[in-house]
Amino acid sequence: MVAAKKTKKTHESINNRLALVMKSGKYTLGYKTVLKTLRNSKGKLIIIANNCPPLRKSEIEYYAMLAKVGVHHYNGNNVDLGTACGKYYRVCCLSIIDPGEFLVILTSLRAFLVISEACNSESWKIVHFVFFFYEKNS
Repeated sequence: MVAAKKTKKTHESINNRLALVMKSGKYTLGYKTVLKTLRNSKGKLIIIANNCPPLRKSEIEYYAMLAKVGVHHYNGNNVDLGTACGKYYRVCCLSIIDPGEFLVILTSLRAFLVISEACNSESWKIVHFVFFFYEKNS
């Protein structure tokens, strides 16, 4: 029962991240364009639906291995992946070219956690101000 909740949370988390990438990043949808991005070494991450045909899946994985690009196997089928991308059609695979604001949010969150762990309670206000000043100007 606990495992089902955890997989549901991770599935929702992946869907939220995908929505953020679709909103602010660059991506391509579809088998042919994914292969093009892999051949041109533009893709950063490949996401494949779980009902993608085995031959296509293995070909994408092979190209990704040659291009040294990560592959994520999406837990849902191609209809679920299309819905997670905000589209009204099926998506077998997609390539994330530029994660957009997702990467900025992720790196700023990591920096914030490192800074907050490193400082003591007296210097917290100074670090907090410096962090937000850096975020505003970068």
